Amino acid sequence: MIQTLIKNWWLLASSAVLNAILSVIYLIMQDTDGPLTFHSWSGTVAFLGKLALAAAACTIAAGVLRSANGKCWLLVLNGLALGALGLIQYAFVRYRISFLTVALLVVLMALSVGILELVIARTLLRQRHIVGGWSLALAGVASVAFALAFLALGFRWIKLEPGSHSDLLWLGSYFGFTATCMLWLALRLRSLGHSQSGRLWRPTHIGSRQVSGNRPR
Repeated sequence: MIQTLIKNWWLLASSAVLNAILSVIYLIMQDTDGPLTFHSWSGTVAFLGKLALAAAACTIAAGVLRSANGKCWLLVLNGLALGALGLIQYAFVRYRISFLTVALLVVLMALSVGILELVIARTLLRQRHIVGGWSLALAGVASVAFALAFLALGFRWIKLEPGSHSDLLWLGSYFGFTATCMLWLALRLRSLGHSQSGRLWRPTHIGSRQVSGNRPR
């Protein structure tokens, strides 16, 4: 699975950038007096749906493309949940969708990426990547915390003030956090790929001859 993600790190980075754009738009929408750059609220939501669908496509592709060593089903699940949210925002923008539906999709996204972060963190720690492993483990715990928070928000265990648009603030915060974690993970995977390639092709000297790791004699 990790090898698949290493090969597709750029797709993960692309998804991170799209998540960051989603975060910015949600935070702008949260401020009702802010400078919205779209013609209408519904137009903004539809645009959010398009961005979410594009981010979902990148996320799913990152989990399945070039996956001879194993697909990353947790990333696929994250992408499917994000795609469902994007479809709701884009195709059903004229219909009233309860916040519970949105919250449960975010719970699924946060749990799937949180578990993935914890799994990769364990692998990094086993390989003696202490700083990267613990950083990713903390990100995984924070993602699970977001999942619990949205579960509480969806079932109204945490009350939202009417007209405050606090739900948009929560969504903007979540997507901003996810974008940061995904981009960091993508860059970390890229670095791991380069280090593995360096070990594979690092030349060794035997007497006066130079031999490369994978080069036939």
